[in-house]
Amino acid sequence: MPIDAAKAVSAEPRTTALTWGHKDILLYHLGIGAGVPATDPDELRYTLESRLHVLPSFATVAGGGMALAGGLTAPGIDVDLAAVLHGGQTVELHRPIPVSGDATQTSKVAAVYDKGKAAVIVLRTDVADADGPLWTCDTRIFVRGEGGFGGERGPSERVQPPSREPDRTVERAIREDQALLYRLSGDWNPLHADPEFAKVAGFEKPILHGLCSYGMVLKAVVDTVLDGDVARVRSYTTRFAGVVYPGETLRVRMWRDRARVQVTATAVERDDAPVLTDTIIEHA
Repeated sequence: MPIDAAKAVSAEPRTTALTWGHKDILLYHLGIGAGVPATDPDELRYTLESRLHVLPSFATVAGGGMALAGGLTAPGIDVDLAAVLHGGQTVELHRPIPVSGDATQTSKVAAVYDKGKAAVIVLRTDVADADGPLWTCDTRIFVRGEGGFGGERGPSERVQPPSREPDRTVERAIREDQALLYRLSGDWNPLHADPEFAKVAGFEKPILHGLCSYGMVLKAVVDTVLDGDVARVRSYTTRFAGVVYPGETLRVRMWRDRARVQVTATAVERDDAPVLTDTIIEHA
């Protein structure tokens, strides 16, 4: 059944209650590689409840939900899950995320773009608590074989890296068990844990979650060029360009430009194969 873009975009927003506490945040931080070395004061900001601050990418797992799944159950959307890829992600912060929270998430399909051989569904979620707005997420869902319905093509959103050398380059090792730990924050897709399932999907072994790479890269930027201050992050957007496997190494290149950092992330062991591209972190 083809996507009914008009029906999807005009559907009433859905609301969901979100609740989280310090254990959810600690688990998320460990899942993206925090805590090495375990006694490093800079790492304890992510792993010790008495010093805890919240990395903004936690917004993608707060409450244990998956924004991706919400976009696939919207009215007018009926697609083959095997054809679905997480194409990109944006988190915009309205204020720092509290260590514990009770909030309401409001979600709707903001746009459906026709890319010819594929469709891109943009799911927008706004989260607010009793004190007002907290964050807005845009999740871009790429669906192979669902284009050609005559809709708008949408923006290209491509960002070329600067021609100069990066201002900073860091490498972050991905533990062999990292996907197994990260999935406890809410993404139970067997693609990230079951070797047989991964082979059926065309991969040599389970792959790391794209949103785990997303969190790892943000942490690297915060720790390297933002003085470890998570509250400076205003927004973070990326395109998922390729996979990375547990046991590999992420190479994160950063270019500073006033109030933003442009980033690329690649897999070191596979000749710097792209993992994250078109990546911008805007900051105070």
